[in-house]
Amino acid sequence: MIYTFYSCLYRMLFFPNRLYEVNAAGQTVHYSPYNGKVMPGYMFAGTGFWDTFRALYPFLNLVYPSMVKEMQEGLVNDYKEGGWLPEWSSPGYADCMIGNNSASIVAEAYIKGARGYDIETLYQALKHGANNTGPNATGRRGVEYYNKLGYVPYNVGINENAARTLEYAYDDFAIYELGKALHKPESEIAIYKKHAQNYRNLYDPETGLMRGKNEDGSFEKPFNPFKWGDAFTEGNSWHYTWGVFQDIQGLINLMGGKHKFVEKLDSVFTLPPIFDDSYYGTVIHEIREMQIANMGQYAHGNQPIQHMIYLYDYAGEPWKGQYWARETMNRMYRATPDGYCGDEDNGQTSAWYVFSAMGFYSVCPVSGQYALSAPLFKKLTVNLENGKTININAPANSAANKYVKTLTLNGKPYDYNWVDHKALLDGANLNFDMSPVPNKQRGIKDLDVPYSMSNEK
Repeated sequence: MIYTFYSCLYRMLFFPNRLYEVNAAGQTVHYSPYNGKVMPGYMFAGTGFWDTFRALYPFLNLVYPSMVKEMQEGLVNDYKEGGWLPEWSSPGYADCMIGNNSASIVAEAYIKGARGYDIETLYQALKHGANNTGPNATGRRGVEYYNKLGYVPYNVGINENAARTLEYAYDDFAIYELGKALHKPESEIAIYKKHAQNYRNLYDPETGLMRGKNEDGSFEKPFNPFKWGDAFTEGNSWHYTWGVFQDIQGLINLMGGKHKFVEKLDSVFTLPPIFDDSYYGTVIHEIREMQIANMGQYAHGNQPIQHMIYLYDYAGEPWKGQYWARETMNRMYRATPDGYCGDEDNGQTSAWYVFSAMGFYSVCPVSGQYALSAPLFKKLTVNLENGKTININAPANSAANKYVKTLTLNGKPYDYNWVDHKALLDGANLNFDMSPVPNKQRGIKDLDVPYSMSNEK
């Protein structure tokens, strides 16, 4: 386990790549992929935000905030030199993947305390990207439909439309939260709060799943929830239905309450790993990896569903998340040449393991909270840049003792299913008492759940 942990830590810290250097005069400079000139300041590349907003950047914000500041300065230069924020930089604007997830990267960093760079320019860049379609994958494809209808339609020739809608909704939440942090007027930012609820427009109560919707408001027909691609991106409806990072409580409400929500989560693991590959015309490697994993429809080898295990925290059954996080770490990762479960994708899949081994994960990065599970080791210490430490102790931890019996935070009993970023940054002692059987009385109250928009007062 320890070799696997450090193997993942090693791989994830390859990304993003520095594209700057220090010249003979001691100045930081970079070659601009946008204007072909040597320009002052920082720049980074080799990162796809569709993947890395989920866990890699949350880890960098926690453990390497000084690097995050440089990366934010690099994004300022991307925007000033190219006119857009990158969504996949390799370097420049690659035509790869979907979403407008630079919004999460920018908002999370500022909300979690990064300062000393031109955040106003980045805020304007986010608004520009949210309301326009840019070159390659920048901005938002289908934005005119999204802003008018509240979703990108299935039948207007824009591929992966349902996935785009769900990701844009989270990105709008990110812009709204950043706007609040910057004290922007409500008249300016309220539209982003409204659009953060656009996920509701694709929820199909008949199937209890997200589904592509036509321009006239009717759902796509026929509908096969096992169909990869088409309305979704490198996944199917069973993967993307959970992509409501900002409002899991809202999704719970749509599904009819916590009990039905948990039943739906459970079914991801009990369904057979069947698929429809007709959109691609071949079995793509992400599909094959899901089959080989043999965990039902849970496709951990790709990013869209990687947070789903932690959603049991929102429904008052955290012990199920503890079980499946441990199962996934044990089944999907090895420190061997053939020990990797799927796409690394710029450090994201390794970051999932590193976070999960610590016992928590950033479901909604912009919220500033981490959903809790159970740590993998008896002891793990995180040395923070500010000189403080996060001490994660679980002396009774073992292959059998995978469940959390009790938890204390800084010596006080702690029943919440989440921990706050600031609490960790201030230095924290998390002491887990582990057990071979789940404690079904812990983390079950409505107050114990992580952040959701629908729970805001």
